[in-house]
Amino acid sequence: QLQLVESGGGLVQPGDSLRVSCVASGRTLSGYAMAWFRQAPGKEREFVAGYSRNGGYTYYGNSVKGRFTISRDNAKNTVYLQMNSLKPEDTAVYSCAAGRGVITSSIGNQNQYDYWGPGTQVTVSA
Repeated sequence: QLQLVESGGGLVQPGDSLRVSCVASGRTLSGYAMAWFRQAPGKEREFVAGYSRNGGYTYYGNSVKGRFTISRDNAKNTVYLQMNSLKPEDTAVYSCAAGRGVITSSIGNQNQYDYWGPGTQVTVSA
């Protein structure tokens, strides 16, 4: 069983940067597609960024392209989301997800993922 735990969220000001982490335990992340999703109050869960199963490709949601970067450290079994130029509309609970059978063309589809972390709150406010 794979367990995921996020950390690094917090309160920041518009324009600031923040890095959130997702540490996996129980299994190695090798062979899993990984992704970050976010959900703001009253809104549907939104795809933020993802890594293909072989780690060779990254994908981003339109609202974060050019500002956010997903990366992974297989030695630490950890996935990161570096968030720059944060905006108030980035405020949400950020969750990481892992899936073995994720089709690359559907990497933004939350139904493709088998394992989820509880999430970490990111609040962007002046």
